[in-house]
Amino acid sequence: MTAAEAYESCSIRRSRRTKAEIGAIKTAIFEIVEDGQPMTVRQVFYQLVVRGAIEKTEEQYQGTVIRLLTDMRLAGELPFHWITDESRRRRITETYDSISEAVVATAKFYRRSALRECSDYIEIWCEKDALAGVLWDATSDYDVPLMVSRGMPSITFLHGTAEEIRAAARQGKNAYIYQFGDHDPSGVLIPKTIMNRLIDLGISDGLIIERVALTEEQITEFNLPTRPTKRDGNRHANGFEGDSVELDALPLDVLRAMVSEVS
Repeated sequence: MTAAEAYESCSIRRSRRTKAEIGAIKTAIFEIVEDGQPMTVRQVFYQLVVRGAIEKTEEQYQGTVIRLLTDMRLAGELPFHWITDESRRRRITETYDSISEAVVATAKFYRRSALRECSDYIEIWCEKDALAGVLWDATSDYDVPLMVSRGMPSITFLHGTAEEIRAAARQGKNAYIYQFGDHDPSGVLIPKTIMNRLIDLGISDGLIIERVALTEEQITEFNLPTRPTKRDGNRHANGFEGDSVELDALPLDVLRAMVSEVS
């Protein structure tokens, strides 16, 4: 039986899966994570849904994906560093045992600022903290700042961007902000919020803001799984039509390619 055939056999019609069905899902998990690592648990979940290995329910996320990823890592079947959790971070002071060791470390990580030499100022904005590591892999190659807004950006967070844009303008540079976020009532409004707040902060000329993902065209092109839009008590939902889609559902190679293209 091929992996694709095994996926189709795991349609969860029964309350309890057989060992063969569990094995097929674990095989799918390994293939997905090996190809896209490092990945978040949520990304693994969506890629399993896209492949038809599991249903798109919170029960499957909690009871199947989280459980199997935990079991596989504890059993040594999946490397721990293949799964990333950007929402929880270790904070540790970087220290050295000697000046010579510090010099070696500095030489290893020293690099000139490509952004400073660039003819324009660029920022990549991501709505979701969980995807920061994935986007950083691409933005760091080009020395482009990655701004993680965790939903709607605060005025404090945007003030820092305004100061950077002003500094770039003094050097004759235009500013480009490329935003990545969920296709939902709040997510689609973030670029407009960024623009309006920057105008409030005195930034107007030489600024271009573009929403790169997710778009309705991308949702159709990649056949991304949807979820019902939360409308009760959500004032942003009044002008939003249709279902919602999370950025995590986009294939990782596609997401990285999009970031690299605009960086």
